[in-house]
Amino acid sequence: MKILNLYAGIGGNRKLWGDEHEVTAVENNKEIGVVYKKFFPNDKVIVADAHQYLLEHYQEFDFIWSSPPCPSHSMLCFCQKRKKFPDMKLYEEIIFLKTWFKGKWVVENVKPYYEPLVKPQIIGRHAIWSNFKISQIKVDYQIGTMNYKASKQAIEKARIRRAQIPDLIDFHGLQNFKLKNKRQVLRNCVYPKVGLHIFEAAFKDLKEEQKSLS
Repeated sequence: MKILNLYAGIGGNRKLWGDEHEVTAVENNKEIGVVYKKFFPNDKVIVADAHQYLLEHYQEFDFIWSSPPCPSHSMLCFCQKRKKFPDMKLYEEIIFLKTWFKGKWVVENVKPYYEPLVKPQIIGRHAIWSNFKISQIKVDYQIGTMNYKASKQAIEKARIRRAQIPDLIDFHGLQNFKLKNKRQVLRNCVYPKVGLHIFEAAFKDLKEEQKSLS
């Protein structure tokens, strides 16, 4: 299966997908792209505008994951009274994929502070738009579920939403990397367990479609 991973960051969503598929990751920050490539050396990493890349290359893939920038949609933006226009690239991609893409797709973002223009599925703290069904999953965000070696007390306190940056650095393996915006990069990461759950739902749906056609 050929996979397109847009706005890839350091690959939190992709962490548990394995290496049996052909993955192309698009990230506009070269520094972050270097980190992604270290984590996933078998993936093709392209430093480019993910929004434009989607438009030009969507037909080349079987599964597309997109995680457009979320700050302008977030409840934090509203609570801090950051008066800015919501970035409509989010809905441009949802509508585009829904209309033109024949494979499986998912657009991931935060739960918005406003009534969504297109109704999403809510998985944990994520708003998910897709053309396949995704079952609910209990998301505890415990670092311990990722085989992170820590004391029981540390695991109990280190939940992703409330985690301090040092916890997240250890969790995502960024100890040896220097990133100018490391805090934002870490906060943007999709929890790997959620990324795997959504990926498996897409793959299952795709196999069932292929079976029905055979």
